[in-house]
Amino acid sequence: MKIEKLTDNKIRIIMNIEDIEKNTNDIHTFFDNIMNSQNLFLDILQKAEKEVDFHTEGCKLLIEAFSTLEDVIVFTITKYSSSENNSINTNNDSKRKLIVKRKTNTPSLKNAVYEFDNFDYFCDFCNSISKIENLDIDKLAKKIVLYNYQNKFFLIFKDINFKDKYIHKVFNILSEFSKFQNFSANFEYKLTEHGKAYIRNNAILKGIKYFV
Repeated sequence: MKIEKLTDNKIRIIMNIEDIEKNTNDIHTFFDNIMNSQNLFLDILQKAEKEVDFHTEGCKLLIEAFSTLEDVIVFTITKYSSSENNSINTNNDSKRKLIVKRKTNTPSLKNAVYEFDNFDYFCDFCNSISKIENLDIDKLAKKIVLYNYQNKFFLIFKDINFKDKYIHKVFNILSEFSKFQNFSANFEYKLTEHGKAYIRNNAILKGIKYFV
């Protein structure tokens, strides 16, 4: 098991199938039996406090999970302070409130757009992508452009190469830092006409080169 701190409020847990099966009797019911899974998550959070200084006391947690082609399960844990979420029961200090959500990360169409809340999240994504060994970013899509529109950033992929062996891993990581938006010609027109092309081409490569 590997724990990575992505931001002050977000960590990533990388576990292989053997790691999961050591902690649960049946990998196939892991997500369904959430009460048993909570014990595993709480153990992980204790390790995260020690290893990467990720403290979650008094916070609500969102846990997102997906599996990769290499039989690896990746959990992204995001914490929200009590001031951000009034629904936390501060009198209950024996259990943290956990929400677990499975994610579908790879688009099915040739074009896609992802929304970043701010530029820092785009930089964090570029930093994570830069750690993938042997990845040829030029082969992911014919064109990758970053737009700034209404104080948010939108990454557009044109003519995605689904044959690339890293494509699923890239879009899984992308989903940790951004939100998938339905691509349409009208939405692209809105970005080109009313937004600003922040990085006109090779946006990920340039993001890695200049901001990581």
